[in-house]
Amino acid sequence: MIDRSIAIRNVYVMLAYAFRTMHSEGSDRIAAEQFDHLHDLLAEILVRGVGTQVKRGLHRDYLSRGDELATVRGRINISRTVATRSMTRGRLVCEFDEYEPDTPHNRALKSVIVLLIRHGELSTSRKGALRRLLPYLNAVTLVPPTSIRWSALTYHRANATYRLLLGVCELIVRGLLPTEDSGTTKLTSWVSDEAMSALYERFLRGYYSVHYPELSPGAASVAWDYDDASALGAEQLPVMRTDVTLRRGKRKLIIDAKYYGQSMQVGMWGKATVHSANLYQVLTYTKNADINRDGSVSGMLLYARTEAPQQPDLDVVVQGNRIGARTIDLNQSWELLRAQLDDVATWLDP
Repeated sequence: MIDRSIAIRNVYVMLAYAFRTMHSEGSDRIAAEQFDHLHDLLAEILVRGVGTQVKRGLHRDYLSRGDELATVRGRINISRTVATRSMTRGRLVCEFDEYEPDTPHNRALKSVIVLLIRHGELSTSRKGALRRLLPYLNAVTLVPPTSIRWSALTYHRANATYRLLLGVCELIVRGLLPTEDSGTTKLTSWVSDEAMSALYERFLRGYYSVHYPELSPGAASVAWDYDDASALGAEQLPVMRTDVTLRRGKRKLIIDAKYYGQSMQVGMWGKATVHSANLYQVLTYTKNADINRDGSVSGMLLYARTEAPQQPDLDVVVQGNRIGARTIDLNQSWELLRAQLDDVATWLDP
């Protein structure tokens, strides 16, 4: 029987690692609290995070503005001034920069807070706490959550504290917002597999970056090891980008993270096997990365564990390279989950 409260708490830990806020202020308190519904967890992260951000000061940026003014400010837009006949009224159309909080980052925050209030399954106290944040965002434009361009949101030293907050907002919009075909306005009770898959990959990279920086964790690309003499149309080969790559000395471990409803495929006669496409993929990555043909590169399929009776448990050597498939149980206590993650790193041991 899955303890959903453990799974919900681990979602927070995954978010904290994925968005580099594992040791931020208040993280221990949230991680220790028990939540019966995922919406309450996500709302609590926003309540505490935005509340802290308000005390520090909301992110502001110089935004381009244009207005008809009695005095010159910034640059005069001559063509618009002539077109609108502003000078006959003793005015000029000026373009200038305004240092305002109405930034894309704050628009995303406000829009998702409103989305949670209107369509989330929240306790009365958390819904009230979210409402109390809105007056601080009065100067921020409310936009449709589906119009937010998450990839365009950039981060630097001045707004680094927004990483987790906007990571939560993106998870809500991409993972909980029902499709238009569903005919419902309520947010779903659990995150979609697609959104959880993206979070799972970022979590793995974040975990190994925090606890194993000496292994240089990253999402490295693997070059095709083709023979130059016979190369024709090599630019048409697809890019091989790993989910996680760990290195120790000359040894390398390529991890392909998989978050599926079913982690095994069942054949015609009822035999459960590792998904063939996944296995071929990690084997291709491994063989091409092992350019010295010395077996120094290993490959692992790392599935999020499901409730299926059979789970991947593969550890073989294929033409000199170690290839495996195993699972990580995201529904167990953090201590046990961390032990599983640490065990994966032992594949780089001599």
